[in-house]
Amino acid sequence: MPGGGFCKLPGGSVVVALSLPSPAGEGGEAHRYGEGATVRVLVHAVNRARALTRLRNLGLRAVYLRGNTHPPTPDEITAVLHHPEGLLWRTHPGRDFELWHPIRALLRPQPRPAAHGRPHEDHV
Repeated sequence: MPGGGFCKLPGGSVVVALSLPSPAGEGGEAHRYGEGATVRVLVHAVNRARALTRLRNLGLRAVYLRGNTHPPTPDEITAVLHHPEGLLWRTHPGRDFELWHPIRALLRPQPRPAAHGRPHEDHV
C-alpha cells in the first residue's frame, strides 16, 4: 500500500493523509484515471483511529496507517480544514492543477444507461 501520514493540530484533532489505489473499477469519478492510478485521501477527525473509521464506514475496508512517511502538506491541511465534511481526495502523485474533490465523487456509482423504449403504462 502506498504511503500515508498524519499531522496533529494545535486543537488536538488530526489530519490523516493516505495514498490509496484508485477504486477505478467500482465507478465514481476516479475511473477517468485508469486502473493503476492512486488517489490521495485527506481526513480531518478527532484522532487517527476515528479518521480511519470514517474511511472504513464509506466502504474503503483495507485502510491502514503504518508510520508517518508521507504526512499531509500545509496546503493539504488547509484544504481539508476548509471543507465542511473534512473528507477530500485527488489523484496522486500531484497533478497540482487539479482541485480537491469531495469523497462522494470518488465513491459515486456510475449512472446506468437508460432502458430502451418507454415503460409500459396501464391506463384505466
